[in-house]
Amino acid sequence: MWDYTEKVLDLFYNPKNQGAIEDPSEAGVAVVFGEVGSIACGDALRLHLKIEVEADRILDARFQTFGCTSAIASSSALTEIIKGITLDEALNVSNRDIANYLGGLPEEKMHCSVMGQEALEAAIYKYRGIEVEHHEEDDGALICSCFGVSENRIRRVVIENNLTTVEQVTSYVKAGGGCSSCAAEIEDLIAAVQQEKALTATRVAAEIATAQAQNRPLTTVQKISLIQTALQEVRPMLLADGGDVELYDIEGDVVKVVLKGACGSCESSTATLKNAIEVRLRERVLPNLVVEAVA
Repeated sequence: MWDYTEKVLDLFYNPKNQGAIEDPSEAGVAVVFGEVGSIACGDALRLHLKIEVEADRILDARFQTFGCTSAIASSSALTEIIKGITLDEALNVSNRDIANYLGGLPEEKMHCSVMGQEALEAAIYKYRGIEVEHHEEDDGALICSCFGVSENRIRRVVIENNLTTVEQVTSYVKAGGGCSSCAAEIEDLIAAVQQEKALTATRVAAEIATAQAQNRPLTTVQKISLIQTALQEVRPMLLADGGDVELYDIEGDVVKVVLKGACGSCESSTATLKNAIEVRLRERVLPNLVVEAVA
């Protein structure tokens, strides 16, 4: 029995927005759907969107899912998250946002949240006339032939979710979960991503050291890179408590972040913001930084 949260079980037993959206033939309104997965592979999702054309905004969202408890709950959560927001805002919704909305998912079931993110992208690309089959994520070498997972797709999920093992990749996109012959290639890809991140961090550190030696202020790009690195150091502690943090914007020395999951609703969120995040950023970036949370 998986250790599901109450939110997951509630949306499984009482799913919201289940079903299809019929084309209403209303002026200024469009209906489109995106689908991912395969019944043969165990999970499939069709996500329906009702879009206000002029505002480029999602008026309604519904889903049809074939899958497990996590698949149904993730699909239902996604429809709740995206109703009322613009398509550009919807494209920024990550699988982590879906999992956080649910209060977390077992790592072995994270592929269900990834499936929701991909179905959302597929629907929006279709509406905008971008064929999913030609999207850059589907190009490149095929790493996992059992589940048809490309190198670019694995690279993306590794970067976005800070994955470090083949087992984690399998949990997120199923790659490596069949015959396992691609495990070595996945390991090499993870190592390459980690090396790229290390090289980037080294380069930025060198640029910052040079700027400091010449008494030049940090550029915005350098500041963002340092802040992102510092936030990655804080995230494991937040994730362990069911929360997360994401950089939202920088205005001078004010760093705006979004607290997610348990951190966003916790009574001690202010303490987390100041004692954990702000302190770490002042140590790693600049001593006068101020961290603020945005809704």
